[in-house]
Amino acid sequence: MPEGFSSARERIGDFAPKLASLTDDVLYADIWERAGLSKRDRSLVTVSALIALVRTNEMAAHMTRAIENGVTVDELVETITHLAFYTGWPNADTAIMTAKQLFELVDDMSPSA
Repeated sequence: MPEGFSSARERIGDFAPKLASLTDDVLYADIWERAGLSKRDRSLVTVSALIALVRTNEMAAHMTRAIENGVTVDELVETITHLAFYTGWPNADTAIMTAKQLFELVDDMSPSA
């Protein structure tokens, strides 16, 4: 399981065991570990899809994961800006506000703040 992510079994395993198993065993243990794309690239693709679909519940966690996988904050902002023209301005606005809140929170929590 990726660092910083709780397993689906922990979150929903008692309620939806099959969905939890597919999430943990197929999505994270198989798909995210395949060699065809780097984790950095998978993160950019995933964040882009979440922005396009306005999946706000998952956006912050995957933006955090993208940073852990080597994507910079500037690259995330540029990705969101680029996607405004392909996914719609409201989608980009939602994503940029999510990123802004997330990274301001991280900055507030850092030792240098």
